Amino acid sequence: MRMLFTKEGAAIWSSHLDLMRALMRSFRRAGIELKHSQGFTPHPELSILMPLSVGVESQCEIAEFTLAEGCAIPAAEIAARLNPVLPAGIRALESWDGGQKAGKLAWLRARLTLTYDAAAEASGDASLRLEALRALFARPSLTVKKHGKKGVVETDIAPMLRALTVFSVGSDPLIAPVIAAGNEAAVPAAEASGDASLRSGTAGKDTVVIEAVVAAQNPTLNPLLLATAIETYLPEYRPDHVLCRRIEIYDADMNVFR
Repeated sequence: MRMLFTKEGAAIWSSHLDLMRALMRSFRRAGIELKHSQGFTPHPELSILMPLSVGVESQCEIAEFTLAEGCAIPAAEIAARLNPVLPAGIRALESWDGGQKAGKLAWLRARLTLTYDAAAEASGDASLRLEALRALFARPSLTVKKHGKKGVVETDIAPMLRALTVFSVGSDPLIAPVIAAGNEAAVPAAEASGDASLRSGTAGKDTVVIEAVVAAQNPTLNPLLLATAIETYLPEYRPDHVLCRRIEIYDADMNVFR
């Protein structure tokens, strides 16, 4: 079975292992018995398709699990039973049987909200910044440093970007993607997504939004590396705060992955 869930608020500061433990406890409290592995240290058959970095929000997390033999709870009832016992910030949206193979997961749509504490003194300053950011992500090559298992490595993130749009909060969001190698509808307008958080808590500040479709696996691009690219190539436009949110996941043909 699979479950779609969100991770928001204070919950974003919990690690992947903390999240796994919280989900396991919640299943027990909800009276939903999971199948356990065999061996000396049996553990519940529960996993998360794309482990989420600490500090990142998501509205499209997917957990995979197997019910214990004899646990005949319909998939449609699982979310309703879990929500009363899930930690604050974690909410189950729906559950279902089956689904696409995990290897079919190919693309992730994410949103980076960049906040600048001091608002631009003139509209021209904000325009120059937008132009610089759009030009940056239109480059055919964009090499950044990231920390990996073998230490710091350099990675060209440009080939892992399918589509990307940069706009200011309050400006017209219907801007053609800077990169549009695939379906331009892959990055919908912020207004259409219904995310009111873009316009909250920004009084007296400048806010720039980057919406991008990035490689989800084989290879994987952490959307936060887009902020790293800004720090590397445009240090004068380094944001004071960065908030990252996963919006949706897709297969290779940009169909919603479930």
